[in-house]
Amino acid sequence: MTTTTNHDGADFTTGEGLRALLNRLHEAGEGAWASDPAARELMAYAAEKYTPLARKHGLDPWEAATAAFDAMQYASTRRADDPWAMVTHGVRITCIFEERAQGLLCSVHQARRPHVSAFHDPERFSDRENPLTDYHPAFHMTDPHDDADAEMDATGSGSDGGRGSDRACMSAGSAAEDVIALFTLLGWDPATARAGVEHVCGALTKTGTRQAAYEALRRDKHARALLDIPRSSWTALLRALLGNPHPAYSATTAGRGVLLRLLIGETLPVLLRDDDLILTISLAAPGHHDHPGGDRS
Repeated sequence: MTTTTNHDGADFTTGEGLRALLNRLHEAGEGAWASDPAARELMAYAAEKYTPLARKHGLDPWEAATAAFDAMQYASTRRADDPWAMVTHGVRITCIFEERAQGLLCSVHQARRPHVSAFHDPERFSDRENPLTDYHPAFHMTDPHDDADAEMDATGSGSDGGRGSDRACMSAGSAAEDVIALFTLLGWDPATARAGVEHVCGALTKTGTRQAAYEALRRDKHARALLDIPRSSWTALLRALLGNPHPAYSATTAGRGVLLRLLIGETLPVLLRDDDLILTISLAAPGHHDHPGGDRS
């Protein structure tokens, strides 16, 4: 059991006892900390005292004891009204920046600087459910010909004037109905399919781009709760309607999504011949894999 009194009989667990011991060690010189039995007992006590604080920040108890040792060297600690309060404050601050330094992969000295600690911890691409490459503009690469084709379809290729845009508006109005029919044919409840498709179309109208709509809707827990469908079904619905957001799929049928494919001229029979699309939609139908403990989070 650790003794908590020094050779003068003062209990260093109290503020005055600690002050007396620190003053004696200071007056004895640098070698006192290495040779004085009371100093060793004090550090063992500090390691035990600050173990919970160290573990809270993912550190070894002796790292907290080292921070306590550093705090005990200051004259301000010896002169403080409560020396232990000064030591505890110093240990807490050091533990915070030790943890911050480990997260930032830098030294504690750098982590104490505001312009460094303002950064977030490094993240691996695999740390998130949706990888950074799916939504960060720095990783996006689009096919310029794809945009040109879409613009040409919307304007009617210039050969029929305004009639092309009229057809585009008409096709946009009927595309949603075709998608609802597609999902219903593949096992989705008609009411659920209609509510889901109309919600996605509404969000697409507000955001203006499929990428922005996808990023907004994938985090829309309120809509998923109202529709009462599992997360896996919601994700499959978004990818089927808006396309896979990964840049590698931007010029493919998987990247375009069902809505755009219908608008650029594909028909429902053509979509029904897409085996990957059919399999994805049918397997994601709510209730297809319902079982106790299923994912509805």
